[in-house]
Amino acid sequence: MTDADERGDEAVPSVADRADDVAERAAVAVRAAEAGAAVANERFRSDIAVETKGEDDVVTEADRAAQRTVIEAIRESFPDDAIVGEEEDERKTVPDDGAAWVIDPIDGTNNYVRDIRVWATAVAAVVDGEPVAAAVVAPALGDTYTADATGAYRNGEPIAVSDVSEPRKAAVDPTIWWAYDARDEYARACEAIVTRFGDMRRLGAAQVVLPTVAAGGLEGTITNLRANPWDTVAGVFVIRQAGGRVTDLAGDRWRHDSNGLVASNGALHDEVLAAANEIESD
Repeated sequence: MTDADERGDEAVPSVADRADDVAERAAVAVRAAEAGAAVANERFRSDIAVETKGEDDVVTEADRAAQRTVIEAIRESFPDDAIVGEEEDERKTVPDDGAAWVIDPIDGTNNYVRDIRVWATAVAAVVDGEPVAAAVVAPALGDTYTADATGAYRNGEPIAVSDVSEPRKAAVDPTIWWAYDARDEYARACEAIVTRFGDMRRLGAAQVVLPTVAAGGLEGTITNLRANPWDTVAGVFVIRQAGGRVTDLAGDRWRHDSNGLVASNGALHDEVLAAANEIESD
């Protein structure tokens, strides 16, 4: 029995084995993410109008223009695939059957509109509900993260999760946005991190946080919320291909419709999972 079998969470499905075009999908993911990121970066730190979607969420024309560009790049090679996207009228759920793409034109829009460099364009190729390739491009940071059947990379160089196994040497990020009526949960997430680990970071863009875990810059990230697929699927795949572990709050293998998201370097997963479960402890 493998370690993954014993954990029951990271036994990667065989969808990649059934997809003979995974390499092409990986290449398209990179091209589409780079194209969308270029559009967003052209408008970064410009006098761009900011709109609101609901009480706390913001959107700009850069989001919409970048998403259109990403979709155009995908459609050039895969015109019939489903596309799951944050903006406009794209579908909002990941199909369990067939090929699909999960895209976020600007993850971290609140950072983007504040002229903070921590934001990214994310594209994931999915087959039968499971990612097979991903690209996360953070142009203002100069970083491109990719993952495919061969592994995970930053700017073309292989990456791996950290080997930190002592909680007091670890840094963990509370990710995804807690609404104002759930600020007690946000506070408990922060308290759980600062009392269990050496330090806390909040980068404010899940699709930057997740690849940062993959590259060893953080040891983990937690939320008790059901995250949108466009905020997570690409980055989760990068972590897994870099040797990390991603589960739900029960410790079961995370998927796009899971409750909660707990990602770690693997060595500290039990501690990171315990911190996540303190969020709803009261």
